[in-house]
Amino acid sequence: MVRVRLEQGDITGVEIDAIVNAANNSLLGGGGVDGAIHAAGGPRILAACRELRRTTLPDGLPTGQAVATTAGRLPARHVIHVVGPIHDPREDRSDLLCSAYVNALRVADELGASGVAFPAVSAGAYGWPLDDAARLAVTSVLTATTNVRDVRFVLFDTRVHQAFTAALAAASQP
Repeated sequence: MVRVRLEQGDITGVEIDAIVNAANNSLLGGGGVDGAIHAAGGPRILAACRELRRTTLPDGLPTGQAVATTAGRLPARHVIHVVGPIHDPREDRSDLLCSAYVNALRVADELGASGVAFPAVSAGAYGWPLDDAARLAVTSVLTATTNVRDVRFVLFDTRVHQAFTAALAAASQP
């Protein structure tokens, strides 16, 4: 069974098997979590992403999918890049957000990772309503079939941490 923990802080400093990057589909860096991971991890992450684009993902990483690279200078061993969906109030894209979490765990299993740290995928620049993003994230992780035993949600600020705390409490109710 997966043990889920919540932390407030900077995901780039987490010492764990793999951290998850809320990437854009180009995999070539961006803002928010993606920019922080690339900046802290150094050029080896970007070089690995460019190699993936050249060899296997010429059109980029599809929304909801996941792929792993080196973690460069980060204390984690791997970075698992996921592309979350952009929120659209006219279209239910919840399945894509859930699949980003599930596919990250699938890749973690392929890597033999026992611990994974997640940010709040799609809850920042991609505009997903925070409470719903937290609920989908927690539910996806708790119901996924995985060998990962330690999942940490590393959340950047108090507001996001509170939303995930509420979602985890609701998911833990019988």
